Amino acid sequence: MSYIAATLFAVTIVAPSVRAQSNISSLTPDWCSELPRPQYKQLERVPSPDPWFEVYRVAPGVFAIYEPHQFEEVISFLILGETRGAIFDTGLGIGDIKRVGLSLTTLPIVVLNSHTHNDHVGDNWEFSEIYGMDTDFTRTNARGSNVDAQAELAPGSICGQLPGGFDAKTYSTRRFHISRWIHDGDMVDLGGRVLQVISTPGHTPDAICLLDRKNGLLFTGDNFYAGPIWLYRPETDLDAYVHSVERIAELAPQLHLLLPSHNVPVADPSQLQKLVAAIKKVRAGTVQPVSVGEGKVHYNVDGFVFLMTAPK
Repeated sequence: MSYIAATLFAVTIVAPSVRAQSNISSLTPDWCSELPRPQYKQLERVPSPDPWFEVYRVAPGVFAIYEPHQFEEVISFLILGETRGAIFDTGLGIGDIKRVGLSLTTLPIVVLNSHTHNDHVGDNWEFSEIYGMDTDFTRTNARGSNVDAQAELAPGSICGQLPGGFDAKTYSTRRFHISRWIHDGDMVDLGGRVLQVISTPGHTPDAICLLDRKNGLLFTGDNFYAGPIWLYRPETDLDAYVHSVERIAELAPQLHLLLPSHNVPVADPSQLQKLVAAIKKVRAGTVQPVSVGEGKVHYNVDGFVFLMTAPK
């Protein structure tokens, strides 16, 4: 992994300013000026058949499928074994992530989701084999959503043009079918590569990480990423989140690389212990919140930013 080593210590966690834009068709919302993020210069980019995505090889047999044209900068991962591949999240569903996956491998592909917020399940409907956490939250979200999908196209959210033929007015997260229910500790064998499901409720009830123990990789989903970590939704359980990040932080000595699901696809495992210390300070009430409007606050602590509901 020497070809990405320089990246590991370049990842910073910065809270972007809150911006507005009057029309989603505008080519230059302010946040676009911050892209491309400098960390991507250290990664090996590979061709993508769909221009909505950028694809990077981030570890042997692992591709990050990045959506830089929408402000959440979602990252999905294609993880390849010898007999099949797994795609960890399917993005917003604005581009065609299945087309991208098929350009990278001829192996059959199973879908797992870091959680079932709409920005991670948008193209689930395209796949026949989907493993989902056995929770009511998963079952509800598998029915699809129009409201959450439309929120992704709010003014100021799109950088550049939406794909040709994409109908913003009818955009929704489509219904998908779970073919196998999974639980904490389950193993997904890809042939020569085994992924362990680690239940990490908190951000959502069905949140998970994937551990590739043999290769020292942890796919962190929305438990950790470079940028403000969103912990304000009604389904968020802050106590559960603290417990979950404590659990994955214990894995840090065994890990070579973190692979988060937003903004930058690689990070150093040492960030996990720092994350635990930071969120504990917030929960202990030792960090003052900063209002960002709409009933939300930022907690800025030791290089981390947590976006939460304003305290009452």
